[in-house]
Amino acid sequence: MLGLYDKVQAAADKIRSVWKRSPHAGIILGTGLGNLVQHIQVEAALDYEEIPNFLRSTATSHRGRLVCGTLGGLPVMAMEGRFHMYEGYPLDQITLPVRVMRELGAKLLVVSNACGGMNPYFRGGDIMMIEDHINLMGANPLIGINDDRLGPRFPDMCEPYCHRLIERALEVARRENIVAHQGVFVAVAGPNLETRAEYRFLRMIGADVVGMSTVPEVIVAVHCGLKVVGFSIVTDMCLPDALEPADVPKIIATANAAEPKLTALVLGVLAGETA
Repeated sequence: MLGLYDKVQAAADKIRSVWKRSPHAGIILGTGLGNLVQHIQVEAALDYEEIPNFLRSTATSHRGRLVCGTLGGLPVMAMEGRFHMYEGYPLDQITLPVRVMRELGAKLLVVSNACGGMNPYFRGGDIMMIEDHINLMGANPLIGINDDRLGPRFPDMCEPYCHRLIERALEVARRENIVAHQGVFVAVAGPNLETRAEYRFLRMIGADVVGMSTVPEVIVAVHCGLKVVGFSIVTDMCLPDALEPADVPKIIATANAAEPKLTALVLGVLAGETA
């Protein structure tokens, strides 16, 4: 039975067989945000099923394809859809693509997600730059025997999201007249949405938005030495005293409508990078 390091090597070898370049950035595209791929000059693409040890994406609107090419003049790898804990997958396998990106040479991880807004100053369609997170998933992808080839036993999390990249994204937002906030993302396991009492609790402990992804990938990115910049699109407001039933098609439509703003921010962040 292959260990995690060997699984990473097998996946990386498969990708190298169809794409010879090293990515500067890895990009994980969340719910409704896959259209960013249209801006990539695609040089190679693999369905997840073709890559050893990659899982199968079952989430709504997640295509399940790895795209390699150029974006904003930089070589990138983009995941059209991610894996989630609520799909029944273990976190070390959910986050394996992040390790593969690092193995192939990536220096930066760009993560995006759709989320529920709990900060009353936010509105549906707004973008929040993730400046910190809270892990309430009840699990951690680093639990188990540590392999020092992949990262340190006790990675420091004082700055999981790069402050310099957050500032760069906010500069782009001001220039492009995009509503963008900074805030705290809280990750829960899902798949059910939260109760009124849970939203009150999450807000009380300091969270601005809530979602069911991103944090495991960021923990692993920090573990293996990647810089991280994270974007959350507020797809619905989760205010306990004005709570309405979730409308999943509306949530996806809101995420899709916000995609041009996200694209502008990601391109702006990458424009300041050098390969």
